Amino acid sequence: MAHFLGTHQNRLDAKGRVSVPAPFRTVLKAQTGTTGTAVGVPLVLRPSHQYPCIEAWPEKAFQALAEPLDRLSQFSQEHEDLAAAVYADAFPVETDKEGRIVLPDSLAEHAGVTDAVVFMGMGKTFQIWEPAAAERRRAEARERARERNYTLPGAAA
Repeated sequence: MAHFLGTHQNRLDAKGRVSVPAPFRTVLKAQTGTTGTAVGVPLVLRPSHQYPCIEAWPEKAFQALAEPLDRLSQFSQEHEDLAAAVYADAFPVETDKEGRIVLPDSLAEHAGVTDAVVFMGMGKTFQIWEPAAAERRRAEARERARERNYTLPGAAA
């Protein structure tokens, strides 16, 4: 399976559109079996619960994220809260023929993006950040991982 890797910066145009980086479009095309351009590739955008950024989920990954909700009683408070947290602020978008997406105003405001954005690969998903905030987040993550000696589960020491 292809993963979203790296950090890429792009500019928003006057209509709030931004080009998804070419390496990310390649991953999206591979995941959906699309050939040629990545026109109409579905994504779900949502605000991060933890950070001032936008999470971008390929449609199948978002379905997998939400699947456990089906195991909860539909009328329970837990289901209601989690469904609101997962779905209420989510926006389905599709890439256009140039590989661009439109960032909804509420998500752009949540992330503090104005004219430039940074796409950060997160493996199965990617995040969209305001550039300075993205740099701080990457630096904090590297420092915390180093200080706490984080390792991946099952990784050789």
